[in-house]
Amino acid sequence: MRRGRILRLDACGARSPVQTAPSARPLGGIGSARRAMDAVQLDGLNPSPAENGSVSQSEPHKRLSQVDTVVLPFLGGFGRYQRRLVALTWIPAFLISFSQFSDHFLLGQPGRKCVRPDQNRTSSVREIFDLIATGNDAAATAEGSNVTACMCSEWRFELQSGLQQNVVTKWTLVCDGEWKVHIAKFSLLVGSIFGYLLMGAMADWLGRIPVLLVSVLSVLVFGLAMAFSVDMAMFSTLRFFEGFCLAAIRLSLYVLRIELCLPAWRFSMTMIASLIIVSGQLLMPGLAALCRDWQILQIVIIAPFVLMLPYVWMFPESLRWLLVTQHYQRAKRQMLRIAHSNSVDTATDSSGILSELETELQQKPKTFCVTQLSGTRNLWKNTVVLCVNSLTGYGIHHCFARSVLEGSASHLHYYALAAIAVASCMVLFPVVAGFGRRGGLLTFMIITALASLLQLGLLNRTYSTAHDDRDSLNQRFSYAFSIIGMFSSHAVSTLSIFYCAEITPTVIRGGGVGLVLASAGFGMLTAPLMELHNQKGFFLHHVILTCCTLLCIICIPLLPETASQPLPETIAEGEGLLRWPILPGEQHHLLARTEVREYSRVQDTPLHQVVNPGNGSVPSNSTANGVRTS
Repeated sequence: MRRGRILRLDACGARSPVQTAPSARPLGGIGSARRAMDAVQLDGLNPSPAENGSVSQSEPHKRLSQVDTVVLPFLGGFGRYQRRLVALTWIPAFLISFSQFSDHFLLGQPGRKCVRPDQNRTSSVREIFDLIATGNDAAATAEGSNVTACMCSEWRFELQSGLQQNVVTKWTLVCDGEWKVHIAKFSLLVGSIFGYLLMGAMADWLGRIPVLLVSVLSVLVFGLAMAFSVDMAMFSTLRFFEGFCLAAIRLSLYVLRIELCLPAWRFSMTMIASLIIVSGQLLMPGLAALCRDWQILQIVIIAPFVLMLPYVWMFPESLRWLLVTQHYQRAKRQMLRIAHSNSVDTATDSSGILSELETELQQKPKTFCVTQLSGTRNLWKNTVVLCVNSLTGYGIHHCFARSVLEGSASHLHYYALAAIAVASCMVLFPVVAGFGRRGGLLTFMIITALASLLQLGLLNRTYSTAHDDRDSLNQRFSYAFSIIGMFSSHAVSTLSIFYCAEITPTVIRGGGVGLVLASAGFGMLTAPLMELHNQKGFFLHHVILTCCTLLCIICIPLLPETASQPLPETIAEGEGLLRWPILPGEQHHLLARTEVREYSRVQDTPLHQVVNPGNGSVPSNSTANGVRTS
């Protein structure tokens, strides 16, 4: 027996020995090292070892940070006030869906017939003779058919989308000018990607409502100006800014809806919004038939955004964001407003929330940025996994859709895509309720991978053998696998975005959701890029995305489960989300806490306690790999 010593760090970082009670001699070097590290502590701090980024129980303003479990129940839970605001987030979903699916009508390729052939275009014919002279007969035949079809000075167009005139027919964007149509589709998606990234970060810095208001004003300007474009360059440029603003509106409404709901209501309210978006897709052909002209259709799509201008008075800032960024003066006014609307008596403050808020009114607001993800250990990995899931889901959806549509622009195929989206949203409810967020995402990703692998086998057989008629057995199987793949990939992309909104903490939720939505935009970019290259390399493109689905299947089990859990408010809470076992047998393969302590001690060091004071104790059944359930 000998008297042990504790190394205590003073304010300057110097170490001073402190005598302690006698202790037994450690049996080995590992044990002595462990005791030495356990003994290191800081003056003025309550030493509480933490792992996996858990939040300390002694964290200041604890009740104010517990929005789901303390603050919102005190204000009436998911009461009349919250339900009214969630309903207000559904109304713009129709308008966003109209713009999202307007490409099919504004930029749809019409059926065309040459009325007056161009007798002066002889240079192309001379090129064909040159090809024949060099012996390239196959290329000459293909080139000759294209040139012959495009040697026309006047066209007669026939649109199948319900419009009498669209952008393609107005500026005759066929043959040599067809690439401009793909650039217009490309510009909307690129603008959306920039909007998600930049305005998501701004929503974390300035708040959700300022971003929403500025975006609504901007989309009115750019969207209405686009209807009066004088050429295709002006149309594509304005379409870029329209996509930028629409992305900001969608993101801010999505985050506001998530932050308004209690855990039991989050998924259902989000899925209702998704169904409303699909309903807008179903209504779009009728709207186009009523407008008849693309300019009128564009005005009808954009003008109703004027109804969102009163949102600046009707829609308050997110209470979660106000509390976590220490805007306590505004948070107090909003809490009293919510309590009054929900008929809650705040005179008896039994939970002590209002009294705690009074003591913090002088705190200065804080700002956060999504770039802080780079300093986390678990949160950035979860975000990257969901970004890859979203990109893969949207990208491979185009591969499946191409196999079904094959260039067709008929209403039958359009409604078929919408029906598949509706069915996907409806099936998401029972699957997620039964398997959870992670289990549901894994299930749909496995289905997507299987459908893609089977279809690739059919496509490879088609490319390597002679073509049969369209009613062949292989073609029917290809259609079936494509429908299943579109169904599951739509569910994957929808659930990935929602999952990211639950995993990302409030302080950077705008930027985190912006990252996964931007990844979805990159996935959707594959469609106009492949069309721009006339579908060259489509098979390789499909193979790469199929490999991504297999990678996602490996990574999804590493995500934490968020069903029925409070939303994380701070980055420390987001780090503290633990991965629970998917299968009952998995828990026996998780290392115990004591077994991983030697290489996970970084969380217990004094330096880490100073840098991340939110760390604290975690349940005794937690491990470095997740949580042991028994």
